[in-house]
Amino acid sequence: MKYVLSKIKGYFVKLDKLLLIMCIGICAFGVFIQYTLYTNNISSAVTDSQYKTQLAACVVGIVAAMVIAGINYKFIAKLWYIYAPISLLFTLLLFTSLGVQREGADDIGWLDLGMIQFQPSELLKLAFILSFAWHLSKVEDRMNEPLHFILLCIHGAIPTLIIRETGDDGSAMVFLFIFFCMIFAAGLSWKYMLLFGIAIPPAVYVLWNYLMQPHQRLRFQILWDTQLQEQEAIGAYMQQRLGKIALGSGGLTGQGLSGGNYTYVPEIHNDFIFSYIGMAMGLLGCLLVVGLLAALSIKVLSDGSTAKDTLGRLICVGVFAMIVFHSAVNIGMVLGVAPVIGIPLPFFSAGGTSTLCLFVGIGMVLSVNFHNMRKYHMFYSETD
Repeated sequence: MKYVLSKIKGYFVKLDKLLLIMCIGICAFGVFIQYTLYTNNISSAVTDSQYKTQLAACVVGIVAAMVIAGINYKFIAKLWYIYAPISLLFTLLLFTSLGVQREGADDIGWLDLGMIQFQPSELLKLAFILSFAWHLSKVEDRMNEPLHFILLCIHGAIPTLIIRETGDDGSAMVFLFIFFCMIFAAGLSWKYMLLFGIAIPPAVYVLWNYLMQPHQRLRFQILWDTQLQEQEAIGAYMQQRLGKIALGSGGLTGQGLSGGNYTYVPEIHNDFIFSYIGMAMGLLGCLLVVGLLAALSIKVLSDGSTAKDTLGRLICVGVFAMIVFHSAVNIGMVLGVAPVIGIPLPFFSAGGTSTLCLFVGIGMVLSVNFHNMRKYHMFYSETD
């Protein structure tokens, strides 16, 4: 009994309680926002299943994060040959009859396994962060050699291109951002950075003129073309137009979370949840949400800076990149400075898969912090 109690005590002594409390607090705030969105009956598309699913995902996610924290991240990362193929298989199943394209979506993003539907791209993000961190840590001293650099690029291209083929350009951009952040943090040579810089203009030209569909180009053009915005006021620009109207209607302090003259916005519970926050809580509420997500991102990056090895540091960088990109692009969509590409706001947008996977990512960061000292290694020792 004393042994068990000592292990439990050692676990909580070493656990990054601040990071866990931050995530629990932000998640609870997100569930509360979803609940008030339902009770205010803004849209018939918003049901009680949204906040209930969010709550369930949070509870399961917190437990998962705490369990993962006690397992050595090196042990988890070296099992890439198990979870990476499985996550790729789930993603490839989207191209079969099991793939579901939800109403109003451009992508086949959901996998229907009968009793459960989930987004394989969220699992693939975690698998990519872990496997890519493992890959980079193994070739750390040789990553700038041409062969290893090409292999690293192939590693990043595989999930990005597969996800893009499903029509989910937003998630494909997430993979690209994670790839660049992690490879830069690993010590990419300035020569390759220069090469990337030179390649960007022709790549953008080819992408814009030959790879993007007309409706995809329209989403970008509409950001700066006011005439086009007027033409598409009840078309492609309608969601962003209503989102900005809703956001601005809250003023400084908002209309309140228990009733008001709310504006209807499509997908207000999901991609455009930030517009509801602005409408109900005003500018101060928006600043609070931005501040919480920024603080969380900084904490994750801070844990990475104290990691004792490259693998732990890169795992934290990958999770940091995922949170930052999701937050920045989602908020940018509502503000009208980024195209609508279906990126959820971490912990706030409705979605059990994204919330649960986000907590698993946080669990990996907790594991990196937890195992900085040999004394408290659990389940997998440094010598294993």
